[in-house]
This record gives sequence, C-alpha cells and structure tokens, in this order.
Amino acid sequence: MHDGNVSGQRFFLVGIGGSGMMPLAMILRGRGASVSGSDRGLDQGRVPAKFDGLRALGVELFAQDGSGVTSPDQIVVASAAVEEQVADMVAATALGCRRMSRAELNATLFNAAVQPIGIAGTSGKSTVTGMIATILHAAGRDPTVMNGAVMKDFASVDRPFASALVGQGAPYVSEVDESDGSIALYRPQIAVLNNVSLDHKSLDELNRLFGDFIGHARRAVVNADNMDAARLAMALPPGRVTRFSMRDDSAELFATDLTPAPFAIRFTLVHDGGRSAVALQVPGRHNVANALAAIGATLAAGLPLAQAISGVERFTGLRRRFDLVGAANDVAVIDDFGHNPDKIAATLDTLHAFPGRVIALFQPHGYGPLKVMRAELAAMFASHLGADDLLVLPDPVYQGGTVTREVTSADIVRDVQLAGRDATHIPDRTAAAAHCVAQAAPGDRIVVMGARDDTLSLLAAEMVRMLDVKLA
Repeated sequence: MHDGNVSGQRFFLVGIGGSGMMPLAMILRGRGASVSGSDRGLDQGRVPAKFDGLRALGVELFAQDGSGVTSPDQIVVASAAVEEQVADMVAATALGCRRMSRAELNATLFNAAVQPIGIAGTSGKSTVTGMIATILHAAGRDPTVMNGAVMKDFASVDRPFASALVGQGAPYVSEVDESDGSIALYRPQIAVLNNVSLDHKSLDELNRLFGDFIGHARRAVVNADNMDAARLAMALPPGRVTRFSMRDDSAELFATDLTPAPFAIRFTLVHDGGRSAVALQVPGRHNVANALAAIGATLAAGLPLAQAISGVERFTGLRRRFDLVGAANDVAVIDDFGHNPDKIAATLDTLHAFPGRVIALFQPHGYGPLKVMRAELAAMFASHLGADDLLVLPDPVYQGGTVTREVTSADIVRDVQLAGRDATHIPDRTAAAAHCVAQAAPGDRIVVMGARDDTLSLLAAEMVRMLDVKLA
C-alpha cells in the first residue's frame, strides 16, 4: 500500500459522498480496489443522483450504522470531520481495522506517482486543479486527477459527478488541503501556491505549512501578487521557482491587457520575451491568476507553451464555481462555492465588473466558521456589496453532530446592516430563496453561495424555475 498499489485491497469510506472522499472512491475503483462506504447524506435522502453514480462504479453503499464494517481486512478511511462515536468508527475499532485519514490515503497515492503535481493555497485550488486536468488531458498525458469539485469538462450524462480522472499517465494532480495540517504529508515534484490568507489556521502556521510544501518540490509555481506566498518563494533557489503575476512584469509569467466579459476574460501572456493572446471561458481577474498557475505547472511538467495555452482555453469551469445555472426574464442565477471572505469578495467583484444589481443568498457552512470569520465576513460584505445590492442569509447548514451556536446568521446580518448595506436574515432557506425571487427584477443577478451542501445547486435550479413561474 505504501507503494500506491491498491489493487485487490478492500476500502470502506466513511462519508463517501463528501467532496474529498468521492473522487478518492473513483480513483481507488479505477485502480482495481474494492470500495464500499456510508454517508449521512445517503441516510437523509440528500442528492440521490450522486450515490447512484457511485453504485454505477461498483461501490457498495451502506447506512452509517456500522453495518458495512464487517471484516478486519477492510481499510477504513474517514475525513477529519467524522467523529469517533460514529457507528462505523466504533465497528472499525472493535474489529481492529486499519484506519487511514482521507489525506493519508490520497498522499500515499500521490507520493507514489511518477509525476506528483500538488496545488495549495487558500483559494483557487479546485479551479487550478481543473485547469491543469484539462490541459494535460488535451495534451494526451492521461493524468490521474483528484479534485474537490466537479469538472464540467469531464462531466457527462452518465458521469455527472466527475470530480476525479483516473489515468494511466505519469501525472497525479491533486489539490492539497492546509485546513487540517495534512499538507505536510505530500511530496510534490511540482508545487503550486496560489495565495495564503486567513481561513482555517493562523498565518504563522499557514506560512510554515506552505513553505515546507513548496520546499519539497523540484519546481514551485507561486503567486507573486500575494505577499505571503511571494515571501515564501524567496526562501527557495531562484532556479526552482516560477513566479506569476498581474502586477510585476519581471515575473516569469505576467498577464496584462485584461479584457473582461460577463462569463469570460481575455488577456496577454508575457513569457520568455514573447507575448501570447489567451481567451478564457471563465470570468474574473482571479481566474487569470488561476490560469497563470495552471500554465506554470504544465510548463514545469514538460508541455510546450502553445499546448498549455490551447488547453487552458478549453477549460469551461467547475460546478458551483461562478456556475451560470440559468436565466429567466433577464435575471441570471449563478451557483457559487463562495464561503470565506476572499472567495465571496472575488465573486462579488466579478459580478460588479458589469452593470446590474446583485441579490446574494449566502448560506454559511457552519456555526464554527461564522464565529471565526465574523469580523472579516461583515467587513467584506460592507465593502464589496453595492449600494443597491441585497444580501439574504438563511441559518447555517446543519447536518448533525454537536455544535455551539455562539454566532448566528442574524449576527452577521446585523453587522452588515450597521455598515449601511441591505441585509436580511430569513432563517428558513426555502423562504429565503422565495424572497430573492420575489425581489428580482430584469437585469438583476441572483447568486447562491455556500459550501459543504450539495443541495444548494438544486436550490439554484429551483430558483430559475420559480423566476419562470413568477413571470408567466
């Protein structure tokens, strides 16, 4: 197993429907392992199509009641969020099953690969991972890809939840999470560092984790426009660093002449003394930075520049990342993963580059994060919402477990109102969505934001239908 060979091994994944577990299940199945699992969402009847997709891959699903963990030769894999008292974990302990965290298993596969490419940073990881996947796949490199989001370029009717690719080629491309410290397990040949900002840990700790991560790599691709990332890169020998920037024309990859459109952006790439036109099919300045990161990583993997550019131009985006769900009577509904201040700000800035009021429905992804991010969230909404915009907050997503409710959606709304912006707390999500639809007028853009809850996409689609009905 330490050599990354999982063929014939038996795995049981606790929380198999999670954004980090599902792609792992796909990769394990693709490499000949036997995979089964359980999920609270399955027991609660949420997003049945996702679980049907797993069954179609030959994954056996069980209730999260311990009934699936029956043999000591099963390797039981759980994410950091799964509590020890969950029945599956109790059964695993009783049987003496080998236990691995999600990150330990992914890092084992990653480190054993011929060409491990790791993508780190607080924001943009999934998008850069998806861009690299599209570039390498188009270039015939047949990569294995571990992504926390569904890649639209690889999704199809029979494979709607394409958050992984299982390839036979040298590259193993994975986003790497700093939130639980597991980034320390990874040994990338090529390391991307997008940006370092406050999300889960103190900046000192983040800088140590990220600095070690890029220090292991043969080549680090680093965002020179982010102060902390740029400083970490300075500790490495210059020959091992590719800097990318939209501000500093001395960077190895420099983007200039940005020309935004509502759902796309064009720019000129300056590299090695040459200039190349690049036309992305995803919008926003942040996606220019993501594209530079992906181009830098694929150049480091040995691709010629022309292939890196033509590949990134094919990238059509990720589900739930500024994802246009539909429009009715000139009101667009966008589904977005924004959940921390940086990500939400980038989405609002992308929307405000073009005229029209923004109606934002933001479902916080837990009471804990609200407590940690309260001041930053309120300040970000105060500075990034327009005078006419409307912010609606339902209560945070709650999917079971123990939780203290010290800071609530009502607190955030009050903070934003005190800063002079239009914000409303409507505890029930369905009522909050109906309120947004009722307020919408032609030219408005509704954006549905939040994380850790697949049903938000279903809600966004339902809002398009509600707009249709309202106007009929």
